[in-house]
Amino acid sequence: MSSQSLLLSPTADGLTERFDPIECLDESVRQRAEAADPLEPGRYIEVQGPGRSLTIPLGGEVVRIGRGLAAELRLDESSVSRRHAILVPRPGGARILDDRSSNGTFVNGRQVQQADLRNGDVIVIGRVLLRYLEI
Repeated sequence: MSSQSLLLSPTADGLTERFDPIECLDESVRQRAEAADPLEPGRYIEVQGPGRSLTIPLGGEVVRIGRGLAAELRLDESSVSRRHAILVPRPGGARILDDRSSNGTFVNGRQVQQADLRNGDVIVIGRVLLRYLEI
């Protein structure tokens, strides 16, 4: 999947619209991501926008992903459920669990209820594309 195809989203009439997934990130998440450069060894979620990408550091705790205020990785996008997915750190990587979302959670193009993540895996939450990184 090219980065250009990530930025165009289909609309109901078949046309595409420009979409910047970085803009749907909560401000506190954006600030945490901007403070993370240069990258140190660890686990990250990368969000690619049209002109830049942000790398969000993941700690050792469970990370809830969703549109709701309780989510640590808050995505203010209507295609994202309030409680969409859960990222669980594990000794050999991380595991993602779908949290009964409306639009599903996808890893490398496959809809999953749960999946072990490896470096470089692509996660789709609603219209937002994320990449799991281990450095």
